[in-house]
Amino acid sequence: MTAQTLDQQFAGAMGNLLGPDFPETIGLAVSGGGDSMALLALAHSWARVWGVGLRVASVDHGLRPDSAGEAAMVARECAALGHPHVTLKWQGWDGQGNLQDAARRARLRLIGGWRGDLRHVLMGHTRDDLAETFLMRVQRGSGVDGLAAMAPLRDVAEGFAVVRPLLGMRRADLRHYLRTLQVPWVDDPSNDDPQFSRVRMRQAIETLDLDVDRLADTARAMALARNALQARAVDVARRVAQVVAGNVVFDRDGFAGVEQETQLRLLAAGAQFVSSNSYRPRRAPLEVTLETILSGGTATLHGALVIAKGAQIVVTREGAAVTALASPSDQVWDNRWQIDGPHASDLTIRPLGDGISDCPDWRASGLPRAALVSSPAVWRGETLISAPIAGYNPVFTARIVADFQSFLLSH
Repeated sequence: MTAQTLDQQFAGAMGNLLGPDFPETIGLAVSGGGDSMALLALAHSWARVWGVGLRVASVDHGLRPDSAGEAAMVARECAALGHPHVTLKWQGWDGQGNLQDAARRARLRLIGGWRGDLRHVLMGHTRDDLAETFLMRVQRGSGVDGLAAMAPLRDVAEGFAVVRPLLGMRRADLRHYLRTLQVPWVDDPSNDDPQFSRVRMRQAIETLDLDVDRLADTARAMALARNALQARAVDVARRVAQVVAGNVVFDRDGFAGVEQETQLRLLAAGAQFVSSNSYRPRRAPLEVTLETILSGGTATLHGALVIAKGAQIVVTREGAAVTALASPSDQVWDNRWQIDGPHASDLTIRPLGDGISDCPDWRASGLPRAALVSSPAVWRGETLISAPIAGYNPVFTARIVADFQSFLLSH
């Protein structure tokens, strides 16, 4: 492909994703690697035509001796092109969990803190990334959602939209574009380190001579299937689900009467909704939980407690997950509860817990006892002041600003 063809592809992608009324300024995440430097070059040419301002950020993870120099290279290129640039430094990995996942979360968090009033941040994921991610998810045994292609436009929890205009482009073509324009880039040595699963997938594609375009097209087809399944789940949720005092409550007969895939989606979304978890539960524990509640039992899942009782299935917060959570009464508790009332500096929000013994009318809520035990309560030291969900001294009220159907569609 010629450089002009890539410029046209980029303009078409930007038009589809953000047009026709483009933002005044757009952010770019540029690491200094070939894909992100091609993103910078393409965005620069496009922005000059459309009169859009660009702001660029590089995240220095501090994991390699060369990382600071790479960010400096991006800064020099941005200065030459006339775009403001900042380097965002990650304080480093604590050695816990998955390094690449921790780095990804750090990037989003740092960019979220940097962006200011920017609504959109471009990232340089390519068609090759679609193929590699697809194979990684196949290896993990992922279902439809895991195998679906990453979205070209996606809102993230950090408050901005990730925009991926290069998903239709191949890595090799972008490298040719850079060489033609004599744009510098760096090759991260970790891109050849087989300890990382993405590198192993990249090497497998080359060794087995797999068709990247076919893999990417399959991922896109899975994304269409995912969207259809999500829409079905939302439609069912409108009929069988409601949010009651922060808990997701399903009509038991209505829930039992739909196909298993939709049941799993509703259950997973319910657990995420009440636990504020950014990740969906894994398939195996999700299926075990579904089997348990369809048999009339109770199960814990992903920080949630799922209770089949009478005509309802109630998804509530797991008590053990909030036992140690405390915050001042005027601040958000458990990432989702806002308490309104006569706040004071010596008041805290903690779970109701054993304080339910001081709530004689808790049964009037219609909720299981376990749902109330994990609900927010206002305390002064060890004295219970108010338990709004349990109906005790409701001088305080508790609210969640969220809609389960919207949450389900976005997750």
